[in-house]
Amino acid sequence: MTENSDGPLGDEEITSPDEDSSELAKAMADAARSPQQQSSEELAKKTEQLRAMLDDSTARAAQTQERLKDTHERLLRTAAEFDNFRKRLQKEKEDTRKFAVESLLKDFLPVADNLERALDHAEEHDLRQVIEGVRLVQKMLNDALGKHGIFSFSAVGQVFDPNLHEALMQQESDKPAGMVVSEMARGYKLHDRLVRPAAVVVARPRTQAASTSQAGNPTSPPSEGGEQ
Repeated sequence: MTENSDGPLGDEEITSPDEDSSELAKAMADAARSPQQQSSEELAKKTEQLRAMLDDSTARAAQTQERLKDTHERLLRTAAEFDNFRKRLQKEKEDTRKFAVESLLKDFLPVADNLERALDHAEEHDLRQVIEGVRLVQKMLNDALGKHGIFSFSAVGQVFDPNLHEALMQQESDKPAGMVVSEMARGYKLHDRLVRPAAVVVARPRTQAASTSQAGNPTSPPSEGGEQ
């Protein structure tokens, strides 16, 4: 039986060992017949056929072994190349993670420089000028953050949303219950992803005693109470 392989062994026909063995066995059986049944010419012819078949089988075996050796070497080279590719990809991944904030850092350095200058000259200038300088630094900071998709948001005056706000305390207020009356820290988003919720104070209804006291003494400041 022969087969045409287009895989790593090439496109040459490969004779099955069973086929060669059966042909050799048949030839040997013919040669083993008694001399009375065969002439000397027939014996010589059979012997020559056997020798040719043996040589052909040996040559085919050598070719197959050579192709298998070549295929094995190519597989080893492919495995080595893949391992090198995997190591190179891992290193690039580590470098990307290590230096991912490089562009963000470059945009923050001018902000840090201006803040340092403002602190160095704070005692030499009027307080209003210092405040104005700090506001400019704050604007530079917000612009640098916005350049990278980072934006702050305020929650004051909005209904408390646990997906965006973190309630630090409640405060008695005339505002509707559940409304944010003040915030301790602004919230931040990276594009559409929440990075930090806004830390807020949430309004709650005034107690009956506080309402009565305020109604009886309208000039007194409203009482405030807080709880975690």
